[in-house]
Amino acid sequence: MLSSPLRTARLLLLLIAVLSSTLVEAIKFDLPAATHPHTKCIWNYALSDSLVIITANTIAKEPFDFSNQRLDVEVVDGSKHNNVYLSKKNIKGETRLAINTHSHADLGVCFKNTQTSKSSTAPVVTIDLDVDIGADAVDYNAIANQESLSGLETEMRKLEAVANEIVNEMEYLKKRELRMADTNRKSRTSPERLAENAELTPELGIAVSTNMRVTNFAILTIVALIALGFWQVFHLRGFFKRKYLID
Repeated sequence: MLSSPLRTARLLLLLIAVLSSTLVEAIKFDLPAATHPHTKCIWNYALSDSLVIITANTIAKEPFDFSNQRLDVEVVDGSKHNNVYLSKKNIKGETRLAINTHSHADLGVCFKNTQTSKSSTAPVVTIDLDVDIGADAVDYNAIANQESLSGLETEMRKLEAVANEIVNEMEYLKKRELRMADTNRKSRTSPERLAENAELTPELGIAVSTNMRVTNFAILTIVALIALGFWQVFHLRGFFKRKYLID
């Protein structure tokens, strides 16, 4: 029985996820305090309806306490709605925050260190930030204990979630490409409207550029896959010959 194209795509994405290593991104930096402080934001892209777990470990570097500084955190996104998910003042030690995103956009974790009293040296706080998005934010150990899953079943559950995220992102990119292509088509069929609405020109340029990039990337991917297939055939043939499995 032949599998559906969607099932085949999911299996291929799952295979890619198995072969690819998962990267855990974290950042550590110092943030000096000031009377009128600037906001420092760390940005990560997140799809809509994604679980995001933010862990911030803060240590007062100078003068080794928070007596004359106040560290505030705010989680925002770069969408047209400028969503503010949460805001917390005077955080100390380890702080864990959990949100669900509302839009496909860059997600910013913003810190602001305010000096509350005068001192001979400017207070400094060290921030160790870890942002887990989507499948990385799920506690699979707790799920394994709750559902009595083996180690392999737990890993497969995680890889399935990663594959679903890839499918959702591909669907989102497909919708964006179709929207830009539709803008391109409408602009070509009505040049008078394009002349009257000059603001459409940048979007038209983006549509054409994106279409060309997607086409070139698809061609490059096909060529790379064909070359990789030939290399695998010759490599396996040489391996089997060395093992005297074939003539």
